[in-house]
Amino acid sequence: MINTATVANIQPATRDATLSVTREQGLELWRQMVLIRRFEERAEQAYTEGKIGGFMHLYIGEEAIAVGALAGLNPDDDVVTHYRDHGYALARDLAPNALMAELYGKATGVCKGKGGSMHFADPRKHFWGGYAIVGGHIPLAVGLAFAAQYQNQPRVAVAIFGDGATNIGMFHESLNMAKVWNVPLIILVENNQYGMGTAVQRASAVPDMITKALAYNIPAIQVDGNDVLAMREVMLNAAQNARRGEGPQFIEAHTYRWRGHSMGDPQRYRSKDEVEKMKTRDPIARFENRLLEYARATQDDFARGRAEVERVAAEAIEFAETSPFPDPAELYTDVFAPEVTNG
Repeated sequence: MINTATVANIQPATRDATLSVTREQGLELWRQMVLIRRFEERAEQAYTEGKIGGFMHLYIGEEAIAVGALAGLNPDDDVVTHYRDHGYALARDLAPNALMAELYGKATGVCKGKGGSMHFADPRKHFWGGYAIVGGHIPLAVGLAFAAQYQNQPRVAVAIFGDGATNIGMFHESLNMAKVWNVPLIILVENNQYGMGTAVQRASAVPDMITKALAYNIPAIQVDGNDVLAMREVMLNAAQNARRGEGPQFIEAHTYRWRGHSMGDPQRYRSKDEVEKMKTRDPIARFENRLLEYARATQDDFARGRAEVERVAAEAIEFAETSPFPDPAELYTDVFAPEVTNG
């Protein structure tokens, strides 16, 4: 029987959570969400123009999760995420110019143009990258959490992935090990209703991802992932619990991606009406309304903020397009291989 005492229903942010944000904090959270969306819209345009190749998975519609979650962490907490990683990189304050250049495969990219869309990373920011193998990064996050515990450091590690990754073996192995060792790990599942083109109810034996956490006696909570303050609140609480030795914590954030799984997705598995209906829960518009309601911002603030974000996004595109491609010799650098000598 499920221990329902540890399960919370999907919850919106409380009035207190709204009132607790200052004008400066509120506008910064809003700006980050707007920057993520505009950055991706410009990247989407560049992709359709053939300036960006490979795979690209957009985060549009899910911005509140990345911004709210990372706002609840310390700068030295370790973050490992999936291949839909642009939003997390920007929320972690990686430079937009370097991120766009990485999409373009340029030498000035955050990974020297070698990683592309799915592999943003910056160890200096404790942002350990996006991973292309579904769920393959979850054991790495357990290792990072164990390292913090072993070294007696007050850090937590966060593993971020979608609902589809909860059905693979590494998810279950990792949760079991994390609980056995009681490491300071936060599992953040973005339930955007689809794993690639498969609806959750067609792929998971249980509709709620938190049920899978309870199998390992890990405290779990569901939250409205389109509410940036609710996300910040649950992450703050989860991080606090993990830091004081209460072991792994599990967050299931409900959201919806507006774009397809990737740029090549024809989206035949869902209707246009469904997408348009879900767009009415736009996390940016909702937060704007709340900032206005509590007199934390004005329409002039939003206009100035959007103009600034537009400038940053345009600058990132120009930087990427004018940057050089990597020298072919870079193929032989940053490669994990033993040195081979003759004789």
